[in-house]
Amino acid sequence: MTTYTETAAPPLSAQGWFSRSESWLDSKGKGAWIAAMVLGFVFFWPVGLALLFYMIWSKKMFSSSCRHRSRGNRWSRPSMSTTGNSAFDAYKEDTLHRLEQEQSDFESFLQRLREAKDKAEFDDFMDDRAKASGADDTAKHS
Repeated sequence: MTTYTETAAPPLSAQGWFSRSESWLDSKGKGAWIAAMVLGFVFFWPVGLALLFYMIWSKKMFSSSCRHRSRGNRWSRPSMSTTGNSAFDAYKEDTLHRLEQEQSDFESFLQRLREAKDKAEFDDFMDDRAKASGADDTAKHS
């Protein structure tokens, strides 16, 4: 899992108009980006198209929120933090260990299935090859 660390933005006086506009739209959320894009299409379509390409290129279109991912994000807390209730924390830890074990067992099961499939495909290949080789030998002896 990757974590997001917020870096300090340069002072507004050091930012250009584009950076200030981007920061302002980021602070308003994805809806502001979409509204700006729609307005760009309405008033002058190349601006809307440019905004669409920029949103896709910068992955603003597909992120859950724009730049401020840590604000109000329910997944920002680490999963192993304590709640203060020892019974619940013990239950949570036991459940997480059980799920990790089940995941490990399932992954090893999938690995065995892949190996069995690979072996079956290889055996089929060798059988086909032997049949082809046998047919060639029979044709040569005739």
